[in-house]
Amino acid sequence: MGWVMLAAIGVGVAVALWLGGVARSLWTFVGAALMLGAAGYALQGQPLAPGHPVAANAEPIEIDPAAIEFRDSLLGRFTADGAYLIAADAMTRSGDTRSAVQAVLGGISKYPNSLTLWTGLGSALQMHDGAVSPAALLAFKHAAQLGPRHPAPSYYLGLAYIRAGQYATARPYWARALALSPAGAPYRKDIAFQLGRLDMFLAAAEQARGPAAP
Repeated sequence: MGWVMLAAIGVGVAVALWLGGVARSLWTFVGAALMLGAAGYALQGQPLAPGHPVAANAEPIEIDPAAIEFRDSLLGRFTADGAYLIAADAMTRSGDTRSAVQAVLGGISKYPNSLTLWTGLGSALQMHDGAVSPAALLAFKHAAQLGPRHPAPSYYLGLAYIRAGQYATARPYWARALALSPAGAPYRKDIAFQLGRLDMFLAAAEQARGPAAP
């Protein structure tokens, strides 16, 4: 049965190539890939092994719609490069943070100078790594180089530190994001509000620790 399915796949791929108008000179590469897969199946395949249901190995991650709306106001809505962030959102919601990173990297390969995508890459890497890793920090810094007067890289780097539990480290980045926000920008009041809440949290944490020992 396995060989029948493999043959059916081969026929299906050939039809897809023909319908898609792919040049015949490229068919040999696809044929080689199929032959390699067939060889692997012949060596390692177990067509008689019983099937079993496979459970998902990732927990879904909820994304607040308000966060998406805020990002749209900060980075723009319905842009070509922003479409890759929408794809990454879908991967993140399913808990597949690795694929979310790959989706953003796919966008960067097409739009290498996109501040939106480099900022999104930093956020996706932090979600995947669970910390502001060197790779995530590098992505945020590159985004800041692409747009030195844009508040998004500083804001999302601060948010990445907050997600990682590093609240004091996040504070200067949110302060810089507020300073870079134009007076009439719709997102400025949101950044100011979040920075105010962060300051209240940091002040309460400092008060809870009490006076330093002499």
